[in-house]
Amino acid sequence: MSLPGFADVQAAATRLEGIALRTPLLENARVNAMLGGRLFIKAECLQRTGSFKLRGAYNFLSQMSEAQRRNGAVGWSSGNHAQGLAEAGRLLGVRTTIVMPADAPTLKVANTRASGAEIVLYDRVKDSREAIGQEISARTGATIVPPYDHPWILTGQGTVGIEIAEQAKAAGVVLDAVAAPCSGGGLSTGVALGVKGISPGTTVHAGEPAGFDDLARSLATGIKQKNDRLTGSICDALLAPTPGDITFPLAQKLLGPGLVVTDEEVLDAMELAFREFKLVVEPGGAVALAAALTGKLPVKGRAVAVVCSGGNVDHETFARALARRPQ
Repeated sequence: MSLPGFADVQAAATRLEGIALRTPLLENARVNAMLGGRLFIKAECLQRTGSFKLRGAYNFLSQMSEAQRRNGAVGWSSGNHAQGLAEAGRLLGVRTTIVMPADAPTLKVANTRASGAEIVLYDRVKDSREAIGQEISARTGATIVPPYDHPWILTGQGTVGIEIAEQAKAAGVVLDAVAAPCSGGGLSTGVALGVKGISPGTTVHAGEPAGFDDLARSLATGIKQKNDRLTGSICDALLAPTPGDITFPLAQKLLGPGLVVTDEEVLDAMELAFREFKLVVEPGGAVALAAALTGKLPVKGRAVAVVCSGGNVDHETFARALARRPQ
């Protein structure tokens, strides 16, 4: 399968017109003063279903044949791809089945079910979500819609990058760098395609939680690496075990060095996003922001944009973030 390009992201943007919200690119004077540069947040936590995932899922389903649509779609996800796929299915009249881990946040399970999807729960440690999804596909004829490792998925996510570059340009800003959260790499590589198609001099980076930094290690070694653990971070949306077969070669071509942050730094970023930007950001959605706030992605003297990719956080985790002392 050939790697997608900027034209594919542009085509996805046309399909998503009127479906995906053009989320704002936000700036805060106090935060800029603190960091000594200009920091912009792309607020995908305000997207339909509360994350960027609707973009890729809708782009995928809209390109399925009528026969495929009649047989439905099946996917696997800890929550945000689940919600995006379920809502895309509702909008396009495609029946969806989602394989979700039993420890997925209750809010994400409830929202996925509310969009009409059938949910199959599995044990994240003992079971293979891919095997369960493939069995459902073989039995029902449903098309597998992967969470990240497909050109239609990542080019849909790449529309976030087009919007960032266009919004910055409209504001008269030349971005030095853009960063996005990363699990399997669909968002970060898609964003890189979108950004670099308009602003080729801008570097793009992927942010990951410590202990689950398989892409950062893969980029550093040139060989796909795998995480030692499958659980153990509050960033439940970013626990893919290894980069994708399509996303990794794209990452090697398009991305700068990876950015790795701790759960504590993520909680601090969630608190600041709420206090200064009035945004509710889930842990996985805050890793790129955490990288900027900690200096791992330098902002001083530069213009930097980070994607806050989702806002589907449970009450307990969000309360834990808000209890942090402002940094």
